[in-house]
Amino acid sequence: MSNTIISTNFNFPGQKRVYHGKVREVYTLENNLLLMVATDRLSAFDVVMPKGIPYKGQILNQIATKMMEATKDIVPNWLIAVPDPNVAIGEACEPFKVEMVIRGYLSGHAAREYKLGKRMLCGVSMPEGMKENDKFPESIITPATKAEMGDHDEDISREDIIKRGIVSEEDYRQLEDYTHKLFKRGSEIASKRGLILVDTKYEFGKTKNGEIVLIDEIHTPDSSRYFYADGYELRQKNNEPQKQLSKEFVRQWLIENGFQGLEGQTVPVMTDEYIHSVSERYIELYENITGETFVKADVSNIHQRIEKNVLEYLK
Repeated sequence: MSNTIISTNFNFPGQKRVYHGKVREVYTLENNLLLMVATDRLSAFDVVMPKGIPYKGQILNQIATKMMEATKDIVPNWLIAVPDPNVAIGEACEPFKVEMVIRGYLSGHAAREYKLGKRMLCGVSMPEGMKENDKFPESIITPATKAEMGDHDEDISREDIIKRGIVSEEDYRQLEDYTHKLFKRGSEIASKRGLILVDTKYEFGKTKNGEIVLIDEIHTPDSSRYFYADGYELRQKNNEPQKQLSKEFVRQWLIENGFQGLEGQTVPVMTDEYIHSVSERYIELYENITGETFVKADVSNIHQRIEKNVLEYLK
């Protein structure tokens, strides 16, 4: 399990600064370029787990970049090149300080709130009489404020975002429009693969020319929840849990082991066997969502490989 990339400390030509996110390391370079390294870190309940997951960074990066390619006709994005399996290079943008979360089904956080008797989430009403994993009559947008590392993202309403000046009303309308279009396309892609895109989040930024573009990741198991379409209706009818491909299985394992990221709680020990099983689940999602066999990159010296590939590209 040692051949994982947990942190980076590169010094690329023209490098101006580096930001260490929960999962990604973001290098700002000259010429308005941003270089994003997807690490093998695993984050759940806004807490970074102590061990990395083999190939997770490669999987996230490759799904995200493939999905950006598959949606660029409907929503512009920041991506320019993919010089390494774990690296994406694109145009530096000013990120909006909100995550656009969109839900087609009552699952995850929405289901947990619903069980507590809440029928309003981020200023959006949820119908009475629903059970976990039911489809909403129409998909709902439930935004969250962007948090710095270690802080929890917070639910926020459309009205509060505009009232507090986090995003202008004009820009927010564009974000909503793009979010619905991306979710529709993502759902169509998933459907062709026998999957249901349950919910996901998108992040956007503004280029120096003022254009709103999609940034960060899209339709990955870290940002999205997928169900298998086959048997969905029967499982709902029988009140059985849905068979899913997402990070939710990690969250459930943590909850079962007494951890929800709350104060005083300790992350349970993740055995090598468990970490291997998580890696296998990520590979399974990659192959299901892309329809391609996952090709493991050479991990004998990941840092050296990344540095070599990036330097060749920057030449």
